[in-house]
Amino acid sequence: MDPIQLIQFDTAHQPRAYVNSSVRFHHIFSDADRLQAAKKAGWNVFQFPSEMLLGGDLLSDSGTTTLTAEQVAAMFLGDEAYGSNYGYFKLLESFAEVFGIPQEESEVFLFHQGRAAEHALFTQVGKWGKGMIIPGNGHFDTTQANIECNQMTAVDLFLPELKKSDYHPFKGNMDLERLEALLKEKGDHIPMVYLTITNNTGGGQPVSLENIRAVRKLCDEYGKPLFLDVCRFAENAWFIKNREEQYKNTPIPEIVHETFALCDGFTVSLKKDGLTNMGGALLIKRSSRIIKEHEALLNDLRDHQILTEGHPTYGGMTGRDIMVIAEGLRTVVKEEYLNSRIGQVHAFGEYLEKNNVPVLTPFGGHAVYIDVNRFFEGTKHKPEDFGGVALTALLLLKGVRLCELGAFAFGHWDKEQQKEVLPSNNFVRCAVPRNKYEIQDLLYVADCVIELHKKRHEIPRAVPVHGRELTLRHFKARFELGEIK
Repeated sequence: MDPIQLIQFDTAHQPRAYVNSSVRFHHIFSDADRLQAAKKAGWNVFQFPSEMLLGGDLLSDSGTTTLTAEQVAAMFLGDEAYGSNYGYFKLLESFAEVFGIPQEESEVFLFHQGRAAEHALFTQVGKWGKGMIIPGNGHFDTTQANIECNQMTAVDLFLPELKKSDYHPFKGNMDLERLEALLKEKGDHIPMVYLTITNNTGGGQPVSLENIRAVRKLCDEYGKPLFLDVCRFAENAWFIKNREEQYKNTPIPEIVHETFALCDGFTVSLKKDGLTNMGGALLIKRSSRIIKEHEALLNDLRDHQILTEGHPTYGGMTGRDIMVIAEGLRTVVKEEYLNSRIGQVHAFGEYLEKNNVPVLTPFGGHAVYIDVNRFFEGTKHKPEDFGGVALTALLLLKGVRLCELGAFAFGHWDKEQQKEVLPSNNFVRCAVPRNKYEIQDLLYVADCVIELHKKRHEIPRAVPVHGRELTLRHFKARFELGEIK
């Protein structure tokens, strides 16, 4: 008998890549308790108390990671010195190792989170002239806000395939034809091109290395620096390995290095693929044309960092945070982690799809996106009824929290025309925290969405009663639920 031969079979289920080292029990609340809290919050998911949720807090994957035992151990080595703490140098080593950019070839600016890094970058870029344009494959809400608050325009160049149901392995790609046309027509007003991997606004879809390389080529032809938003760089590398034929035998760390070799610099929220609860960074290569053309940039960024975040070696973070990031970056590029993480997201999405909930496919790495317009097909709902907001509001009563990223979050109120200006995409995002939930938690969320999809004709509209005209309104608005007209 060969014991190995006896176990040569496939199983219907696979074990997780990790085990629980601690657990926290949910607090007990009634439906009436949640209803009262939801009304008090103005049916705004951002204002709803998290303690009332039941293992279904999919509002964001940012900063919601459950730490590994190794990261918790690293916290004890955190050095809380004001200047040049021990962890700072360890973090620079991790940056060089994981991103493949030698320390002597880069300037690193640490921040407490990614949007602070974006704010620093675009505050400086915004000083270089009026009427500037930042083209990208899909700017996220706070990225767009950071660009626009500095009197620049964020232009999204989504692929047309993003709106189609046909399979495309890289729906997050930049539309190269539109990018080149914009560079030809408005090149004098474009200080940089900004490419997000994966494309969060575009349904969490990945970007191919072929596309990144083509964007780099256009940037070189038109003399523009290429910056990346790399919050989910490791997840994007997994998709390259699994969907780009020439990289199927390439290790994830090598794909990551090849990706970062193509950019002039990047911003990153380390609260995603840094596997941590706090942290962000801006890195600029010293060889970048942006430094040659704007000699004062590095000093101005350093001044901004000191004024807003403190000493450059802690950048608004504790020494414990820094040690956690240094360890997390080494974990996130491990293939067994990525297989488990992305496999869980896909199993969640496939369950929803199998039960007729209209979702964006193929699935991305960090979230499943519900197509709101298709969700309400055949009902009286119109996009300006904000059905996505109403859906997320009702789910609060089941202890589930999702995020509307569509007609309300990315639209705006035109005061002159007295009407809503709607965005090209209308999603509700189910963002899965890293290492936090088991599949049964996600299937509970899915079951709640499935049941509401069956009752979609009865779902009310969400009526903004405060904040409709505000910037970043989805964080601040209040709603009432009303009958469909």
